[in-house]
Amino acid sequence: DALSPREREVLQLIAEGKTSREIAEILNLSVKTIQSHRTSLMQKLDLHDKGELIKYAIQKKIIEI
Repeated sequence: DALSPREREVLQLIAEGKTSREIAEILNLSVKTIQSHRTSLMQKLDLHDKGELIKYAIQKKIIEI
């Protein structure tokens, strides 16, 4: 998998429905950093919206439904 541990962590929290602000608070990072991670994830994975990120997270068993 091409994702760093931090990217996987951010992806998991996005897929769980957390907002950028909530993720930033959980990980003690800035909202801007979380937005950068989200952009990086979408570019790396060639995904275009939050729904596709969630689908990817489920398929790769990063989260369970």
